[in-house]
Amino acid sequence: DLSTGIIYRRRIATCQNVIPEILRKVTTYNSISQVSVLKVPDIYLEEESWLNMEKRNMAMRSHCLTWTQYASLSEESVFRESLENPNWTDFTQKGRISVTGAGLLNCVLEAFAQSFLKQGVKK
Repeated sequence: DLSTGIIYRRRIATCQNVIPEILRKVTTYNSISQVSVLKVPDIYLEEESWLNMEKRNMAMRSHCLTWTQYASLSEESVFRESLENPNWTDFTQKGRISVTGAGLLNCVLEAFAQSFLKQGVKK
């Protein structure tokens, strides 16, 4: 955006499905295709980012495009110059996970997703 100097990007990302095979086998089935909804090789995410070079910050937001009828996964991150030291970066991140439509496995799938996202934060 020439008026604000903010660089905006929107992209679709693909990552490998990391749900354990045992959970893929015992989960609910899509009534139309009769295939386990979790038994897919890849997961698609939409990511948006706003880079403001003048204010030296970047915000990112992503959400899952796969399994939208069963799960909601989203993440928001902000990188900004530290007030303590301009050579440091302050990083804040929030995420939300909600699984519905998987019956008794809702809690198990939410716990797995939460654990997976926490591992990513540690990296």
